[in-house]
Amino acid sequence: MSILLVERLYKTYGEKVLFDHISFSIAEKERIGLIGTNGTGKSSLLKVIAGVESADDGGITRSNQMRIEYLAQEPELDPNLTVLDTIYDGNSDIMKAMRDYEWALSELGRDPENAKKQERLFQQQQRMEQLSAWEANTVAKTVLSRLGITDYSQKVQHLSGGQKKRVAIARALIQPADLLILDEPTNHLDNETIEWLEGYLAQYKGAILMVTHDRYFLNRVTNRIFELDKGKLYTYEGNYETFLEKKAEREALAVQNEMKRQKILQRELAWLRRGAKARTTKQKARIDRIEKLQEQTFTTQQGELDFAIGTKRLGKKVIEVKGISKSFAGKKLVENFNYLLTPGERLGIIGPNGSGKSTLLNMLAGRMKPDSGTIEIGETVKIGYYTQDHEEMDENLRVVEYIKEVAEVVKTVDGQIITAEQMLERFLFPRSHQWTYIHRLSGGERRRLYLLRVLMEEPNVLFLDEPTNDLDTETLGVLEDYLEQFPGVVMTVSHDRYFLDRVVDHLLVFEGNGVISRFQGSYSDYLEMKKQQEQQKEKTEKKPTQKKERRKKLSYKEQKEWETIEERIAELEDKKKQLEQEIAEAGSDFDRIQTLYEEQQAVEEELEKAIERWTELSILVEEMEG
Repeated sequence: MSILLVERLYKTYGEKVLFDHISFSIAEKERIGLIGTNGTGKSSLLKVIAGVESADDGGITRSNQMRIEYLAQEPELDPNLTVLDTIYDGNSDIMKAMRDYEWALSELGRDPENAKKQERLFQQQQRMEQLSAWEANTVAKTVLSRLGITDYSQKVQHLSGGQKKRVAIARALIQPADLLILDEPTNHLDNETIEWLEGYLAQYKGAILMVTHDRYFLNRVTNRIFELDKGKLYTYEGNYETFLEKKAEREALAVQNEMKRQKILQRELAWLRRGAKARTTKQKARIDRIEKLQEQTFTTQQGELDFAIGTKRLGKKVIEVKGISKSFAGKKLVENFNYLLTPGERLGIIGPNGSGKSTLLNMLAGRMKPDSGTIEIGETVKIGYYTQDHEEMDENLRVVEYIKEVAEVVKTVDGQIITAEQMLERFLFPRSHQWTYIHRLSGGERRRLYLLRVLMEEPNVLFLDEPTNDLDTETLGVLEDYLEQFPGVVMTVSHDRYFLDRVVDHLLVFEGNGVISRFQGSYSDYLEMKKQQEQQKEKTEKKPTQKKERRKKLSYKEQKEWETIEERIAELEDKKKQLEQEIAEAGSDFDRIQTLYEEQQAVEEELEKAIERWTELSILVEEMEG
């Protein structure tokens, strides 16, 4: 069943057409990935559907009382609100109940003996019960825990950029919605959190529409792909892997159609040039046909990188690190680290956010000094450094002018000359867009342009700090192709599992507290190794239990307990219900409510212990019977 229908949507940005009368629908529980190069309008389309922006023409029809939750690429949160108020924002009864319950719980935690606060918490518990909000609350707590959000009272203005993104993600996941719209949800998340998010979205009850550069994530979560290309929307049934297969077929067909058009056009033009009489109605129709053929265009594949850029010769000595250490505010980031970087090396750096990965790159690049130890750099080394916070661009420059500031031409390994214009084309800036002013580019297009500028410097050692953030999947493919042929050294910090698997062959792993370990193999190999270690650990922990001899029978005391425990549980459950009824009938007699509430707490605690004991005894009985 369709929950949202988009009909002939049209929107422009300056002279650029973002959506050229596109139409599509979204059904219940669909998982849709939106793909397209940076600047094609992906984020704009999400904003239009979410109601944040308007289109120039066309319409969007939503089903009755449909709820949409939207996570922006750069969330704008009220700095004066607390984390709690931000996450549990919303006017639905369940969100109000959870918000009030969390506040009551927090207030009682500060003053446990306060009778009024105890009464308020009890009232909020009853309200949660009435709205069946406990399940939603459990989900919310799981989301907050997995995203590392623990301090609910902190003001948003005191959070880091990464923390704000996590709070925004938590808010989006917790809010009840029929359609969840996510713009780059995996940016700034570590790999463990991304894998958890994959599993969470697989169980999500509503429909999902998202933009992400993480291709493993895209492949595992989606069952439909939208591709936005030059104002047109193409739809593919299936995940990202299916999309790649079907897109290859579409582009092959486009090439065939273009070749066919060219042949017909040449034949028709040859006929015209022969000077045939062109005054009859038939001949005029033929001329009209030629004009239509000349106007017709087919999208063909672009951006293939079929050459290796030459680099300055790299000697045997690249970079040698001897016993370096670095701390910030008393926190150890790097402790007594030694490493020898060798020619041709492909090295990935992984670890949790804030563990010191970017700090290490900055020290190796000479932008930051270690607290102790030395870094020796070879005489022939020329470092190209793509940073997370790229340099300020002169927005009054045109795209091609910005690149030509570095170099007008580069040479390939075999001596061919490649112009700045040709390199721009290979990095998905067609000739028609190369004279666009930088201030007209999207954030993703600027990142792509900055990346090309770094590569145009012809480095022989390339440092990449989170290159996959804000780059589209097509640009990442171009970058990966480039790095495959790059003759120098590559060292990259990344959370993108697909990118790491394609680009690097061994890893530096930031374990925390300054410890950096080494792993020989791909990122997927590393994950498999970690999984096996965890399984082995679980087996080791279970061994003592498994070695115990199976008991032949219960002791006399255990047998008597087993015979009566179910009856005891039933009595406690009846007592709990009776107390709940008495509390409800107590009205405004707060002293009686307090007494009953304390008795209820004691009964619930005793009931929980009885159930745990029943579980222990039932396991013993099953083992003996088995």
